Amino acid sequence: MLKVLDNITTKRSVLDEPDWTAMASRHEEKLSAVLDPYLEKRSRQQKDPVLDFLFEYYAFRPSHLTRWSPGIGITLKYSDKSKLPEISELNGSDGFAKLNPAFFPQKRIRSAKWTLELLENSAERKPMFGCFGMHEWAMVYRAENVRHQQIPLRLSDDEIAEFVESRPLVCTHFDAFRFFTKKARPMNKHELSRETFQDTEQPGCVHTNMDLYKWAFKLYPWISSEIIREAFFNALKTRKVDMQASPYDATEFGLKPIKIETEPGRKEYVERQMEIYQNSQPIRHRLIKAYKEVIQRVS
Repeated sequence: MLKVLDNITTKRSVLDEPDWTAMASRHEEKLSAVLDPYLEKRSRQQKDPVLDFLFEYYAFRPSHLTRWSPGIGITLKYSDKSKLPEISELNGSDGFAKLNPAFFPQKRIRSAKWTLELLENSAERKPMFGCFGMHEWAMVYRAENVRHQQIPLRLSDDEIAEFVESRPLVCTHFDAFRFFTKKARPMNKHELSRETFQDTEQPGCVHTNMDLYKWAFKLYPWISSEIIREAFFNALKTRKVDMQASPYDATEFGLKPIKIETEPGRKEYVERQMEIYQNSQPIRHRLIKAYKEVIQRVS
């Protein structure tokens, strides 16, 4: 029978039909529990600051997320070809199907190697837990237009500005920093740019850990959907903390504020940030292993 450890299947080169069909069903069921209510709300044009972010910022549709792939190097035994996952890169004959490495775009190997290097470098660095999630505050600091206008702010513009000016900004993640207001950018301790992205990534950063989801789905269908799903659920939990620590009032979405403008709030944030780091590390290492295998097989 199929062994499962922390929802990640142990490595087997050939999967029997009952095993992989059960894996595919379980994958869809776990995601449907989150996605079905979300899609229902979206059909009524209701906002969700957590899932909207994951599907708009990361641009991987819910329908793509629910698709199941065994990943490269895994052969699926089948009795009926029509039951195989709908993956164009999957070749099947004589009752056996697997992803064909020849279909991997050679132009993507370079970017895959870049991502692998990024993941390895950030995994080896010491995590930093002193930012207190102030990146969201820097994004509205003395702003002319607030990004998430559908969500009210917990504090006034002056109170937000006073708090941001009272503490150092130590963001290490360029893709968060680039949304800082013009007046907030010079206040950041680190000089961040797209060119130095790899040099400043560190595994304590909540956005770096959310990005594990991005690096996972970018190699769909070549890495297993189990890894993508785990990265997605990790990003889901992380984004909730991100919004809770922001200056927005998202209580109507079930997100109790983590008031980092107070000492107890900062203590709570660090505890949550450390928990995210610990939960993300196994996913990061599984992702590194998956990237290495894909690159080896398609190069």
